[in-house]
Amino acid sequence: MHNYQAPDDLLKDRVILVTGASDGIGKAVAKEYARVGATVILHGRDTSKLEAVYDEIIASGYPQPAILPLNLVNASPEQFASLANTIRSELGRLDGILHNAGMISELTPIEFTSSETWNQLIQVNLNSVFLLTQACLPLLREADNASIITTSSGVGRKGRAFWGAYAVSKFGIEGFTQVLADELEGSNIRVNAINPGATRTKMRATAYPAEDKYSLKTPEQIASLYLYLMGSDSKDVHGQSIDAQV
Repeated sequence: MHNYQAPDDLLKDRVILVTGASDGIGKAVAKEYARVGATVILHGRDTSKLEAVYDEIIASGYPQPAILPLNLVNASPEQFASLANTIRSELGRLDGILHNAGMISELTPIEFTSSETWNQLIQVNLNSVFLLTQACLPLLREADNASIITTSSGVGRKGRAFWGAYAVSKFGIEGFTQVLADELEGSNIRVNAINPGATRTKMRATAYPAEDKYSLKTPEQIASLYLYLMGSDSKDVHGQSIDAQV
């Protein structure tokens, strides 16, 4: 699956929502989904960045994407429900979600972590995944073969000093993925988590500012697993947490 070669029509006629699509892994994978035929819903909080991704997809001759901005830091349950309703009214279907949006802060001991930082990270990295999934499940249940991908982390499996709310949020994602997968066992929806590993992104640079970024894989170099888990070739893969780099 890590060297998966996706057919050009892997996601033809499918609608896929990608959160955090304005940069990094989200941007790279959104473009890959479009390349194999998906109508991609680009989510982020910076409309101008989303428009730039939109333009790149159009310029490549891929299916026309959609833009649905929403700031996850302060989004309410009603706003998530409105987003799902917009998808239904404008696109008529939803076949998959990549929960890629995330937030990190400088590495800090829990003793010195502000409650504001803690709450924001939990909100963006964990609560929003629950709220968006809950809002979109009725649409996903109508799909022939739907896929939900969450984003985990190595520090969401074994806690490490100074990773604080980020690590706790990713422990929550691991649990959320397992619980949801068990609830959806035998349904048309499969649920899996991806741990991207050390990747050349702005988020990684925040955590490791002195690291040589050119020693890391780019988002494009790990995209094959995201393609595999979103397409029908992975229809029997469910409830797994998989490392993108092995």
